[in-house]
Amino acid sequence: MEQLKQLLTAAGIAYKENEPLSAHCTFRIGGPADLFVMPRDEDQLCQTVQFCKQSEIRYYLLGNGSNILFADEGFRGAVIDVSAEAAGMGLSIYQNADGDYISAPAGLKLSELCKFALQHGYTGLEFAYGIPGTVGGAVYMNAGAYGGEMKDVLASVDVLTQDLEIKTIPAAELNLGYRYSSIPEKGYIVLGATLQLKKGNIAEIRGRMAELAEQRRAKQPLQYPSAGSTFKRPEGYFAGKLVQDAGLKGKTIGGAQVSEKHSGFLINIGGATAQDILDLIAFCQKEVKDKFGVTLETEVKIVGEE
Repeated sequence: MEQLKQLLTAAGIAYKENEPLSAHCTFRIGGPADLFVMPRDEDQLCQTVQFCKQSEIRYYLLGNGSNILFADEGFRGAVIDVSAEAAGMGLSIYQNADGDYISAPAGLKLSELCKFALQHGYTGLEFAYGIPGTVGGAVYMNAGAYGGEMKDVLASVDVLTQDLEIKTIPAAELNLGYRYSSIPEKGYIVLGATLQLKKGNIAEIRGRMAELAEQRRAKQPLQYPSAGSTFKRPEGYFAGKLVQDAGLKGKTIGGAQVSEKHSGFLINIGGATAQDILDLIAFCQKEVKDKFGVTLETEVKIVGEE
């Protein structure tokens, strides 16, 4: 770890030691990271990954922390905050014979990307406006909502490979499916994404974004810390309805609760530990399996000590 700290310091890359991860995820849960690194641009991000490999230090790329559960013990290694690098990179628009495109850095919040598209009169991203993640995270898991997915608009992704090469990968080569891409299997780190969008009516785009935002407020427990939908949608079912029909609405373990507003959400009602959430996940999975024969898979990424 000392070697990594020396390399980061020499390169002028900011970091903190023993940073509580509860401060960097929407669940507000998680112990400390040995190092919390804040690269300010793409070059520093690539350098940080190179230094971690060189020092043989485990690392994890963190965006907005909106779909993750960190362990109570924290993270042994380096957590790299890619949201910091978004501040050092701008959005850009370009056009060619195939259409109009917006390029965005991985660490940019989806909501900011949607506002930028609206400002310039582009439609196609309205579904993503309320998703509380970053561009990189949304591409990584092919995020979606209200009938739209990233694969509907994604043209290509800029990645850092395991060999520390920067490549542009066409979206068609990422095997995008429901909450899935081949990015983690290939060990890619998302640096940025290019989206193909169409010109639309600004008033209609704004209206649709406002409509979906209101639906979220009405149906989701946004007043409590959570990681969004806890479970993937099983084929032919809705996860939240299965949990509700199993009689689990309001079920509480420690500070973790199945939301009474939307049973697809497990929420932190105060002082929840990661173990509380994990125990409640396991309880819901068992009850749903026993009652309906359906296996619930987690949509939330669980990052433990090892």
